[in-house]
Amino acid sequence: MVATTKHDLALEPLSTNLLNQMSNPEHVYQELAQVFALRGNQVLEIEIIPSSLGSFLHDGNALGISKKTLVAAYTVARQLFKQQHDDLSNATEIMLLFDCEHLTACNWRKRRLAAVMETEPESEELQAELTLMTSYQCSPLHRHSKSPTLWHHRLWLVRHILRARSWTPAELLGVLSTELDAVLRAGELHPRNYYAFSHMRQVSILLAEMDVFWDPPMLDRVVDWCLAHPRDISGWSFAVYVLDSSTQQYQLSALEKVAGFALGVGWEGESLWTFIAQAASQFNLGDSLLGMLVPRGKETDNVPVNAGSWSMWLELARAYWTQDG
Repeated sequence: MVATTKHDLALEPLSTNLLNQMSNPEHVYQELAQVFALRGNQVLEIEIIPSSLGSFLHDGNALGISKKTLVAAYTVARQLFKQQHDDLSNATEIMLLFDCEHLTACNWRKRRLAAVMETEPESEELQAELTLMTSYQCSPLHRHSKSPTLWHHRLWLVRHILRARSWTPAELLGVLSTELDAVLRAGELHPRNYYAFSHMRQVSILLAEMDVFWDPPMLDRVVDWCLAHPRDISGWSFAVYVLDSSTQQYQLSALEKVAGFALGVGWEGESLWTFIAQAASQFNLGDSLLGMLVPRGKETDNVPVNAGSWSMWLELARAYWTQDG
């Protein structure tokens, strides 16, 4: 699978002649359709830009388009779709760029891919469709990173890609890593991205059925992402989920890492402490964690422990900070 890549957007205007042509919706459509048609299997980074920067900026895999220009392209794409034009692939790509919840366009793409797979199960078009989803979901667009329609479509693609051929364990770990890249990027673009992390849960289940599980380096990436976004409850909930399949030694190490961060910076946010409470309770690590949080010189046997209460752990941390000065 192709990992998400980032490119700087070159803010160089198009020629005056081309800018004048942008008033023609059909020309706008053709320009945007050409970008998608020539994309191959590459990930685009797409951004809606202010009209003051121009109507259409394209440099390598970076694409900037004004809202007015996108509306014009979408108008033409929708007309072509209603007329059942011969090739609607580019039209539906533009329709989904404008409206990520356009279920009709998304279903058309599923039917087209299903027809391709009947004669060519390992078609490269599946991979190209996956990088198209990455282009939408990992670009700074308004709703695409949190679109249930796009995430459902992505899961459908992953299922069919996994069924298309035999995979080595290393390749399957690559699939897991690529999907994690997309989910974590989408989580950065839209905080508390339930749809993205729900997708990752489903991918984990699919790969577990193929005897592929999370390894420590990828678990580290999840925990580190959560520490970089400590207010994101969706990320912390997902961290509890993936840690459930790891060893208790790793679970304790991760819990101590998070608690050490919180103690070190004086973090009182509920999301992080909810993770600590859930992990301590679910993995039976409450007694082990007490050694970090109970002030020095105080007996832990007399400390009432309700491992499922985030507020209790926060109160212990506050006592720790008071003791430490």
